Amino acid sequence: MENFCVAYRHILSKHTVYATDTTAWMIETATGLKLTRYLAGHVGGVKQLCAQVSHNDIDLVIFLRDPEAAFETDSDFNQIARLCDVHNIPFASNLATAEVLILALEQGDLNWREFMRNK
Repeated sequence: MENFCVAYRHILSKHTVYATDTTAWMIETATGLKLTRYLAGHVGGVKQLCAQVSHNDIDLVIFLRDPEAAFETDSDFNQIARLCDVHNIPFASNLATAEVLILALEQGDLNWREFMRNK
């Protein structure tokens, strides 16, 4: 995630970026960006993200994970992915899709999200 954020710092710096506490710290350290922090994932950060997704307050979600490793975050991942599907929020779970979404964000291809928020 840090390398991705370093590569796309110029795009991310124009937007509000949210992350759970530890992830935010890693990204801030690597990029110098100031992020809006949720609580740590296991103590409420995932619930905070899910609430924003449910209220259509997030334009896209990037949740990178190692698909070959089974982690306790699998249930979090499934919950977030499901909510993004329900609320039509673009969701990336790998670097290829994350890159497509971040470039679409830069080009204005996700501006339709404004309409969704104002619904």
